[in-house]
Amino acid sequence: MKKIAIYGKGGIGKSTTVSNVSAALASMGLTVLQIGCDPKADSTRNLTGGKNIPTVLDRLRENTDIELEDIVFKSSTGVICVESGGPVPGVGCAGRGIITAFEKLEELNAYEIYKPDIVLYDVLGDVVCGGFAMPIRGGYADEVCIVTSGEMMSLYAATNISHAVKSFGKRGYASLRGYILNAKNIENEDELVDKVANENEVDVIYRIPRNPLIQEAEAKGQTVVEAFPESSMTKDYRKLAKTLLEGGDSIG
Repeated sequence: MKKIAIYGKGGIGKSTTVSNVSAALASMGLTVLQIGCDPKADSTRNLTGGKNIPTVLDRLRENTDIELEDIVFKSSTGVICVESGGPVPGVGCAGRGIITAFEKLEELNAYEIYKPDIVLYDVLGDVVCGGFAMPIRGGYADEVCIVTSGEMMSLYAATNISHAVKSFGKRGYASLRGYILNAKNIENEDELVDKVANENEVDVIYRIPRNPLIQEAEAKGQTVVEAFPESSMTKDYRKLAKTLLEGGDSIG
């Protein structure tokens, strides 16, 4: 089982990237578990027909005695979807939702029952507090990838996350695999990202081009991989999926 946490600043297209990679991996015959670790709980939305699924925290607020079928949902593409959720607005810590969700999935033996080949954690990267760092320091992820663009705040967040991952890595936790450039078509974008990557001693492992098919697919509540399977954009997501499978722990 390969476990990858994908971080990035809010609004960078991280969830779009993760859900399309999940769909691409599932189309290759792999069993994929995607866990949304954002209190907005919209990581898996494009896998589930444009609708938000009930979150772990929502279910626990309704009833502490829950089963896997209450919090785990299979998409039309075959991806197994879970959303950790967040606290009631203005109350509690958002990071705590991630910790609670992970503990509940372990308690219910989710990994043993579903036997995923690959687990993708979609994690908000604006902050790296204890809860949001859980996939890194809790032994849940083997590798970390960071989605960024050439925008200043996105690169600033990528730098902060890089430092956090490297700090945890020294203690034997998840390693930093590299940056995924999700292009916004700003001036000199490749050069800007390459410069920050070099400064942080991080590889840019893939460059996703900007494409209007992403918005068209999301308007249908689908991933590009599902909505436009023969498109050049789907080919890019398949290539990225294969790149993520390389290195680290092997499948199986």
